[in-house]
Amino acid sequence: MACCSSSSQLRLMSDLKSIVNEPPEGCSASPLSDDNLFVWSATIFGPDETPWEGGVFSLRIIFGDNYPEKPPRVRFTSEIFHPNVYHDGTLCMDIIQDAWSPCHNICTILTSVQSLLTDPNPTSPANPEAAQLFQHDIQAYNRRVRRCARRSTESM
Repeated sequence: MACCSSSSQLRLMSDLKSIVNEPPEGCSASPLSDDNLFVWSATIFGPDETPWEGGVFSLRIIFGDNYPEKPPRVRFTSEIFHPNVYHDGTLCMDIIQDAWSPCHNICTILTSVQSLLTDPNPTSPANPEAAQLFQHDIQAYNRRVRRCARRSTESM
């Protein structure tokens, strides 16, 4: 078992180094504490010129001992209204589920989450109400998203 956790820790240290040295635009992440590399806190800024603009969204990322062979658990801790996000903040996203590959790291995960914000997949909804609005009343959907973006900065 020790070999697995140590390879996971080495990979997480490598991920941390890459996000510190070359953070993806509009994203940041780091371990919640110095003594646990397996639980991270991340922030994604709402992309400019989208209804998400101005929002600051927090996530919790939990890596298992089998990372990078298995994907981490990724969950928004901020309020979010999105077709591919469950009410508890858990994401429905292919790269952290069926399409996971060990070549993904914290940077590719956060970049994918950020692009999912503006490019949802309403055919695989985690939130049917958001998917319905996104497909049939984009103005109402955008109003709900802008409200989430505003609220995300009020709690800071």
